[in-house]
Amino acid sequence: MTMIDDTRAKRNVAVLVIAQAFLGSQMPMYFVVGGLAGQQLSPNLCLATLPISMIVFGSMTTAPWLSGVMQRFGRRAGFVVGAFGGMSGAALCAYALMIESFLVFLLGSYLAGIYMSSQGFFRFAATDTASDEYRPKAISYVMAGGLLSAVIGPQLVSLLTGANPDATVVRFLPVYIAAIALNAAGMALFAFLKIPKPPIPAVDAPKGRSRMELLKTPRIAVAVVCGMVSYALMNLVMTSTPLAVVGCGYDIVDASHIVTGHVLAMYAPSFFTGHLIARFGVEKILGLGIAILAVAGMVALQGVELSNFYIALILLGIGWNFGFIGATSMLAGAHEPHERGRMQGLNDLLVFGGVTFASLASGGLMNCSGGSAVEGWAAVNIAMIPFLVLAGGALIWLVLRQKPEQA
Repeated sequence: MTMIDDTRAKRNVAVLVIAQAFLGSQMPMYFVVGGLAGQQLSPNLCLATLPISMIVFGSMTTAPWLSGVMQRFGRRAGFVVGAFGGMSGAALCAYALMIESFLVFLLGSYLAGIYMSSQGFFRFAATDTASDEYRPKAISYVMAGGLLSAVIGPQLVSLLTGANPDATVVRFLPVYIAAIALNAAGMALFAFLKIPKPPIPAVDAPKGRSRMELLKTPRIAVAVVCGMVSYALMNLVMTSTPLAVVGCGYDIVDASHIVTGHVLAMYAPSFFTGHLIARFGVEKILGLGIAILAVAGMVALQGVELSNFYIALILLGIGWNFGFIGATSMLAGAHEPHERGRMQGLNDLLVFGGVTFASLASGGLMNCSGGSAVEGWAAVNIAMIPFLVLAGGALIWLVLRQKPEQA
């Protein structure tokens, strides 16, 4: 029996785990304070979550060209570009808070989305040097790096905003200064990444399928749909959570703790998600993730006690983990290596397009669909239903379609 050496893959996974932990901690920081800062800066409360939407929009529009940079110059170059974008965006957001400019804050948020886009490619980079057997585990381990980011990010928000009793938007300034430092320090990590640059294709090399041909492949189409729904619904609910918690009479520290529990739940299952996929198959784990997202919405609709927020957001994180890692694993095995840059960039364009729409809709549903925070929170969770039906139906269709082929 031939033994497969995954030594280099494991080294790269270790680097990506650390990057996920420290660089990744800025994202929960933005999700805790972005909507609250937007609420104070925006001329219309319905636009409170627009800064978060701009982060996701930045990620969506960056993904195609950043994927091209990685395809041509290597993963390391793309990740350094992402960290520089994150640092620039955080600096501009900090400046916007000082001059109290909503437009400048939106521009800084957009630039911060460049980092979010590059972080999305960590999971794909983990598979570049991995064997087929190690691939789902590599994805899971990298995602598990988010456990530290779940602690570092929201707790930094609690520490930095709790120490500043100022009720104005300037109290969020230390959060963005901390994000600048995280990006600057984290850039050095990528020097230890050992992923070879993709070879320049020969003139007669296979070109691979076009983007439309790739999307018409049933397994790819379902992976993209499930990835979009898992990430978009998680974002829809998480974006409005700080607004709902504070709107229901609790403190920003409570919101930070709830987001900490949520992000821990997003990444903690990653230690065994890959093993579950290898044992039971990606379709079953993906389906379980969609089901757990549905249960999270049901719990949130039962009330607005702190326990409801905690349980719903923890289930939301677990459902996202199974759904998103499952979709990523399905996609990674459904295209050829020479199609990687084209397909991964297209996937993240579509996924984060859905997330952009969800984060923008979140503020409108939360602040403008009812007369109270309770009604707005209910509207957010009810909005999950049609998208869960879409993802669940697509997955069932794929499973039924595969049965005759397997037989």
